[in-house]
Amino acid sequence: MSEETQEGATGGWTGAMRRSAVKAFPPDKLLPDTQPKYVASWIYVFGVLTLAAFLVVLGTGGVLALKGPAWWHTSGFGHYVNSLHLWSVELFMAFMVIHLWGKFFMAAWRGRRVLTWITGAVAFVGSVGTAFTGYLVQQNFDSQWISTQAKDGLNAVGIGAFFNVTDFGQMLMWHIVLLPLVVGILVVLHILMVRHRGVVPPIALPGQELVAGEEAAR
Repeated sequence: MSEETQEGATGGWTGAMRRSAVKAFPPDKLLPDTQPKYVASWIYVFGVLTLAAFLVVLGTGGVLALKGPAWWHTSGFGHYVNSLHLWSVELFMAFMVIHLWGKFFMAAWRGRRVLTWITGAVAFVGSVGTAFTGYLVQQNFDSQWISTQAKDGLNAVGIGAFFNVTDFGQMLMWHIVLLPLVVGILVVLHILMVRHRGVVPPIALPGQELVAGEEAAR
């Protein structure tokens, strides 16, 4: 085989990345059209609802960011968008807590799925921080009271010097750029891990064999 043919066969580092990606996420695994019977569970519905609510949060938050943090105080439509943002966040957190605790009691880290569990749990922690900074940038008396009450607690643990909750500009950047980016990356990684390792089967009762697919995942 000539050097030119060998180079075309390997494709360099881009070809290697493509082959690795296709090997880890083949089309039938990345976008499956069938799922095991045990996936027909409400706990997975709450996972999908969490993702749907997250998309609404990003959409409404993007509108609020483009119009400015004070826009919703003087506009009826802005107040409507802000309300959608607030309630989508409330639903997002509620759905995620249900999904998280459900997967905890199902021991979702079985079958080499530890990274799947970790990305979901850390995304929850990041979402708490994102929601907290969201309360701080409302530009009303609520945000002022929350920031002043939180200031002393954060200063007491030594992070007030670089995470100043009374600095509106800093909190706004944390809320609309840094934390959403972290949560978004974790959500994407979580979904990819679910596709890569598959959905965890139910825990087998004593004396029962593993559900089909569990042994292959070990």
